[in-house]
Amino acid sequence: MDTLKEKLAVIPAKPGCYLMKNRNGAIIYVGKAKVLKNRVRSYFTGSHDTKTQRLVSQIDDFEYIITSSNIEALILEMNLIKKYEPKYNVLLKDDKSYPYLKITNEEHPRLITTRNVKKDGGKYFGPYPNAFAANETKKLLDRLYPLRKCRTLPDRVCLYYHIGQCLAPCEFEVSQAQNQALTSEIGRFLNNGHKTIRKEIEQNMLQASEDLNFERAKELRDQIQHIDAVMEKQKMTEVDGVDRDVFAYSFDKGWMCVQVFFVRQGKLIERDVSIFPFYQEPEDDFLSFLGQFYWEGAHIKPKEILIPDVAGYEEVEQVLETSVRVPKRGKKKDLVELAGQNADEALAAKFRLLERDEERTVRAVEHLGEAMAINAPYRIEAFDNSNIQGTDPVSAMVVFVDGKPEKKSYRKYRVRDVEGPDDYASMKEVIRRRYLRLLREEAPMPDLILVDGGKGQLRAAISVLEDELGLSLPVAGLAKDDKHKTSQLLFGEDATVIPLARDSHAFYLLQRIQDEVHRFAITFHRDSRGKSVQKSVLDDVEGVGDKRKKKLFKHFGSIKKMKEAELEEFTNISIPEKVAQEIMTRLREN
Repeated sequence: MDTLKEKLAVIPAKPGCYLMKNRNGAIIYVGKAKVLKNRVRSYFTGSHDTKTQRLVSQIDDFEYIITSSNIEALILEMNLIKKYEPKYNVLLKDDKSYPYLKITNEEHPRLITTRNVKKDGGKYFGPYPNAFAANETKKLLDRLYPLRKCRTLPDRVCLYYHIGQCLAPCEFEVSQAQNQALTSEIGRFLNNGHKTIRKEIEQNMLQASEDLNFERAKELRDQIQHIDAVMEKQKMTEVDGVDRDVFAYSFDKGWMCVQVFFVRQGKLIERDVSIFPFYQEPEDDFLSFLGQFYWEGAHIKPKEILIPDVAGYEEVEQVLETSVRVPKRGKKKDLVELAGQNADEALAAKFRLLERDEERTVRAVEHLGEAMAINAPYRIEAFDNSNIQGTDPVSAMVVFVDGKPEKKSYRKYRVRDVEGPDDYASMKEVIRRRYLRLLREEAPMPDLILVDGGKGQLRAAISVLEDELGLSLPVAGLAKDDKHKTSQLLFGEDATVIPLARDSHAFYLLQRIQDEVHRFAITFHRDSRGKSVQKSVLDDVEGVGDKRKKKLFKHFGSIKKMKEAELEEFTNISIPEKVAQEIMTRLREN
């Protein structure tokens, strides 16, 4: 802490970015500031909400990077977040992947639907609310504009050419001018030009009718009907038909909700909702979110972005190189306010869910720590053994962080040094292997260790930790009743029973942990046992792999029939004579 105070005293009063690190040197948060000195100091002074206190409690060190302007700080922040993926930053990983229509950048371009927006020279249009809407629009454009359809050019014309939906560049000369004309028309249609194109087709239909070309008139009439069906009006529309994204945000109790309305061709087609904790000023975090939303092609930038009145939005406009506007009146302002109302409601609903979730998770952990008279065990590691009469013994470990399973940290162990059904020895071996490794790697230790079992398993674990490894960690046992359900929490070497109400969230948390580690251990044991059951004497024969083993069982049906077979029967199914002789020798020995 003294080192932090010294570093805080010399931070410059300049714009830049700061990187917060935990005791392992991992970057856990990245932020930007117009005045680094004030912003970084604010984390270590005054009072904070619980969420921010948790962040600050994990900060062991920090560093900062000075920039020449606020715009540079914003760009640097977005790059650092992308590079380090800090635990406490908004990473926008859970955004929906919306479908787009794309005109490919090829000699003979295609019109395709895609969810991956790349800087590949293609032209993207959208997003669309769902794949059905994108595919229906594509089908309509395929009828109107015959771009090529095949991913690779075939040797001859296909069905699309015969039904008038492809110019067949595979067989006929199609000039660049023809392709350019088709792609321009598609772009005009998708950029709110479908009304003009509909009128042109209607005029052509009337002209064909006057020329008594009724078959052509019918084709054009069908095209008009398809346009009307696909491009029908939605309830919420804008009069000018400009593509725009509408942003609004709401914040309370350290959480922020950002709502985005996608308006395409004057129609509100979809919305995006993001809810996340924030640690800076709300306006700064909103502008950071706005920059990340479009950073490096994450989303297609529309012609115009509408946002509420936020100081400094001009800097984001320069970074994004698109029009960012704060509407003062009219329908645009109404859209921003509507997005704000949706953000308020989504955040209120999130708090209702968070309260229920925290009762089951974080608060349950804290109540458990109080009952055991230890620090809140935010990281719990639980162990269980599994075997059948000592065969294929295995053990498994699950990890719960803040009362929730962290499956990437689960571990499986094959018991190596124990013969027969010795549960205590198995527990000792696995505990030794787990925490000896953590000591060697200087990795953080858990706040609580749980073992599935009673006094014997509990004392076995404690003896390894204290006597062999010199560790003093809270260890408890989860005893079960005759119905194989969690019944008691036994704590410490004396196996003291911790009184927990059966209807408390702390007790339910222990049940979930015990059920999860049992499930994980049983699944691992079944997999291990299944592999051992599949072994046979043939596995030890050189030249017999999985394919030959399957061939032998398919032909003979059993080991007994192989043992009774002659050499010729093996060679008749393409088994080399030398391998066949080795098989016969091994079978007769066994």
